[in-house]
Amino acid sequence: MSDTGVDPNEALADEWAAALEQQETQEVAPKKNQAKAASAKFQELENEVLSESDGEVSLDSILDVPVIISMEIGRTHIPIRNLLQLNQGSVVELDRLAGEPMDVLVNGTLIAQGEVVVVNEKFGIRLTDVISPSDRIKRLR
Repeated sequence: MSDTGVDPNEALADEWAAALEQQETQEVAPKKNQAKAASAKFQELENEVLSESDGEVSLDSILDVPVIISMEIGRTHIPIRNLLQLNQGSVVELDRLAGEPMDVLVNGTLIAQGEVVVVNEKFGIRLTDVISPSDRIKRLR
């Protein structure tokens, strides 16, 4: 017991009871700014057939979508320990031989292979093996 003659456990229980009572009265009383919910009404969706010609879907809607093209000269697997030790001048050995074709990737998907060329003092790639347009579309899906 404390000096005031009130048991601390009893005082704590009274505080909890008062808090619970206050919470119950707040939940029961309707809020002034509370909006009433109504069910939403939607129109029925209609089945639409995409325009197709000769069994192919028209690509006009996606022709202007930008994509990322990257060229990959090779890959390797190294432990994180070796990765953390890389610094300026380090050499990383790749899985391809010098002169082998590079992979051309669109959004990470292989679409062609080619060889490195220099065009106006910049690197470029001459495509040597290109996947057919229909196969490219299938791979991009």
